[in-house]
Amino acid sequence: MGVVVTLALLAWALHGVSAAELAAHVRRANPWLMLATVALATLTFPIRTVRWRIILRDVGGAPYPLLPLWHATAIGFMANNLLPARAGEFARAYVATQQLPVRFTTALASVAVERVFDGLMLVGLMPLAISSPAFPRGADIGRTSVSSVTTGAAAFFGVVLIVAVLVVHRPTPWLAWLRRISHALLPARFADRITRIAEGLVAGLEVLKRPGRFLAVVVWSVVLWIVNAAAFAVCFRAFALPVPPAGAFLLQGIIGFGVALPSSPGFVGVFEAATRVTLALYGIDATRAVSYAVAYHVSTFLPVTLLGLYSLSRLRLGLAELRTAAAADG
Repeated sequence: MGVVVTLALLAWALHGVSAAELAAHVRRANPWLMLATVALATLTFPIRTVRWRIILRDVGGAPYPLLPLWHATAIGFMANNLLPARAGEFARAYVATQQLPVRFTTALASVAVERVFDGLMLVGLMPLAISSPAFPRGADIGRTSVSSVTTGAAAFFGVVLIVAVLVVHRPTPWLAWLRRISHALLPARFADRITRIAEGLVAGLEVLKRPGRFLAVVVWSVVLWIVNAAAFAVCFRAFALPVPPAGAFLLQGIIGFGVALPSSPGFVGVFEAATRVTLALYGIDATRAVSYAVAYHVSTFLPVTLLGLYSLSRLRLGLAELRTAAAADG
């Protein structure tokens, strides 16, 4: 399904695009601003590692060393670029368990907490673009208004966060309910396994009970997505696109929702289609929009992929092992 979605979106993104003009736009892009774009985009991964260290703690609440978490982060995002089905999320948790005394389910739950914060930040920053005077009034994506998409996404992630907070503050009745249901429907060995997984997931949500750590995660999440938006905005200037800097918040939000779709490794097609749709709202023609998307995607794809492969070699792991771990745990 991922390959089908990728091919369909890539075909749509490229229809009506002149290959010669696309290449010409890429050649004319400012190389120094492109270098700054790559630097800013790559900086988001160390920031993610710092934030993850706040979320994922040992049983006593002490932070884990930063370097193992960095290796797991780099490898996870590299795996998302090279392996299908978002295997990087599972790979990241798996690599953490290979280096640290942490349960796989706890590490995976901490990654899920990150994703909820990411979703909330993306939808929280999108109104900055929508409220900008440069944003076209009544802009639609398909037949749905951009503001409706933002409101719906905010509601979804808000509900997920509320449920997570309720569960982590009173885990006993939730776990007891799950235990009763699973034992009523499944053989005992499977029911026990589901219960152990749920206990590990609850442990990964521990940050939601700590106001200081919770606030720190919010602050680092804001920093992360402002830096990421800055990378998009600098790339606007590199391509001389008449898109206001606030448009970067809208672009990263729509891309963020887009990459949730099934796709091939590296989100090929999804990224280009989401960028074309978003930049069209600002009057950017298809060829210029896709040239921007291809240049940004390729140039920012390489650094974290190479960093992840380096971490993989340092830890003496292989892509086949990550693929197997992701398939087993997914």
